[in-house]
Parts: sequence; structure tokens; C-alpha cells
Amino acid sequence: MKKISILIADDHKIVRMGLKSLFAAEKDLSVVGEADDGELTVRQADSLRPDVIIMDLMMPKKDGVAATAEIHARLPETKIVVLTSYSTSDTIAAALAAGASGAVMKSADDATLLTAVRTVASGKRFISPEVKGLLAFDPPAPTLSPRQQEVLVSLAKGFNNTEIANQLGISRTVVKEHVETLLVKLGAANRTEAAAIALRKQLVKV
Repeated sequence: MKKISILIADDHKIVRMGLKSLFAAEKDLSVVGEADDGELTVRQADSLRPDVIIMDLMMPKKDGVAATAEIHARLPETKIVVLTSYSTSDTIAAALAAGASGAVMKSADDATLLTAVRTVASGKRFISPEVKGLLAFDPPAPTLSPRQQEVLVSLAKGFNNTEIANQLGISRTVVKEHVETLLVKLGAANRTEAAAIALRKQLVKV
């Protein structure tokens, strides 16, 4: 039986040691390398050509999202499982969009991670229940048009529709339409909530 080869990418040695111990106990899994930063992860992926990479998102030199995008472009047959402690959905969503096949929170149990590795190695996608819940509770930041971005910045600063219209040189009616669109895109009930979401997701700086 051919073993699933795994590259572990995490800047914490204790995490890498724990993962190596977990995988070593499984007859169908084999750790072929490890890396403690994003640039080394890319180089190791190129030389080792692992079946699966366990990818931390927060690493020095090159973050996990950038490393995922680069590896996916070069080695689409190598599957990537994001293993993260991030409490917001945006970076996880970015990693999935960059080519990751799976996502698991570091708080998940061993069985979940083992299932993720085997699932993505078989060519399928695996998103753990915790990550699904996070993405549902805190959806990734929406894509905004340049004008929507301008309106959102003014809204977050507390300006009313008339003030925004005067600032941007557009009618109050157009501002009202943009604000209504922003509320929908952000999943906000009102302007105050929209401003709070925008600040939390770093869509604006005030």
C-alpha cells in the first residue's frame, strides 16, 4: 500500500512534533518533511512533491495564503490542508480560494485532522464542522466596488447620507442605494453594525 506523503508547515516546533507523532502512528501516512516558514514550505514542496501539505496560515517570510497560492499554481496535484487557530473567516476563505483543499481548526480532535488528510489525498474537499460554522457565522468580507468602498469609509466615520453625497459629489438617492447595497453585502442590520463589521474585517481604516 502506497503511503500518503505529508509535509508539515508550521513555525511552532511543538506543533510540528505533535503532528509528526500523530501521523507516525498511522500505517497509511508518512511525514516526508517539515518547514517553519512559508518560503521554506514552497521550496520543500518543490523538492519533495508531497501528496498533502499541512499548512499553518501565520508563518514568517511568506504567510500560508501566499504559500498555498504559489504551491497550488506549481503543483496542483499536491493537496493542502489549512490547519489554523484563526478566529476570523477571511484568511481561511482566502486560503481556500488560493487552492487549499481542506481546512481544520487547531482545536479539532485528531480524528478530524486524519480524516481531512485522507479525504483531500483522495481528491475530495474537506472543511471541518468548526470551519463551516465559522464561515457561516462570520462570512468572509465581500467584494466592493470603488464607489461602495468610498461610501463605506464615510459611513464608518459617522457621516450621514447628505454629508456623504456632498463629499463624493453624488446625489443622496445614489448614496442611499449604495448604503442599502452595503448593508446586504455585509449582512448588517443597520449603519452602526455595518461600520463595526467593516472595521473588524479591516475593510476601512478610520
